[in-house]
Amino acid sequence: MLGNARFDGRKIDEIRKTTFERNFLKYPEGSVLVTQGNTKVIVTASVMENVPRFLQDTGSGWITAEYNMLPRATQSRNQRERDRKIKGRTHEIQRLIGRSMRAAFNYEKIGERTIRVDCDVIQADGGTRCASITGAFIAVFDAINFLYNEQRIYEFPDYKVTAAISLGIKNDTVLLDLNYEVDSKVDVDFNIVANEDFELIEIQGTAEGAPFNKEKLIEMLDLGQKGVKELVKAQKQVLNL
Repeated sequence: MLGNARFDGRKIDEIRKTTFERNFLKYPEGSVLVTQGNTKVIVTASVMENVPRFLQDTGSGWITAEYNMLPRATQSRNQRERDRKIKGRTHEIQRLIGRSMRAAFNYEKIGERTIRVDCDVIQADGGTRCASITGAFIAVFDAINFLYNEQRIYEFPDYKVTAAISLGIKNDTVLLDLNYEVDSKVDVDFNIVANEDFELIEIQGTAEGAPFNKEKLIEMLDLGQKGVKELVKAQKQVLNL
C-alpha cells in the first residue's frame, strides 16, 4: 500500500474527491450534501427563534449541532440511536461540530435565536465527523444569509471559512484524508479543525498502536494545513466567496 506512496488510488498527501451540493433540501434555511470519497453526509441548518435558557435576554444567538448515522450507512446495519441511548461517540462528535461552528461565526450577532445543525451520515467510509464540520460551515453560512436577506439581521456576522480533515500514521508514514479501510489500520488517528488562516479550533490525536513523536506531530499539522486549505478553496468556490 505504501511502497508506491499511494493508497486507494491517491497520493498519500491527496484529499479524496470532495463535492458540495448546496441547497440540497427544500425546507431548511441552509442545507448541503457533502460527498468526500465514498462518505456522504446531509447537513442542514435550521433557524430557531429561541436560545438556551442561559442566553435568554442577553441579545446573543447560539449555534448547536446533532449528529446521526443511518443504520445502513455502514457495511452492516447498526441499531438506531434513540434519545436515551445515544452513544458516547455521538455526543462527542456533535459537541465538536457545535464548537467548530461557534468558532467559525460570530454567532452573538444573529440575534436571540439558535441555528441548529443536523448532520446525517447516509454513507460512511471514514472521516464522517470531518465531512460534517466542513459541510456544516456551508449550511450555517446559508442559514445566516437567509436571515440577512430576510432583513431579520442587518449585518452579516464576521466569520472565517472553517473545515476539518483526518490524518493518520501507518508504518511511520503520514497519510491524509483517510477512508475506512486505512483508518481502521493506522497506528495513529488524527483530526484537525481549522479556519482559512489555519488557526486551530480543535486537534484530536490518538495513538492506536505505536506512539508518535514531536516531529510526526509537526508533519501531521503541515499536511493537515494542506488538506484544510484545499477544502476551504472548494467551500469558497461553492459559496462564491
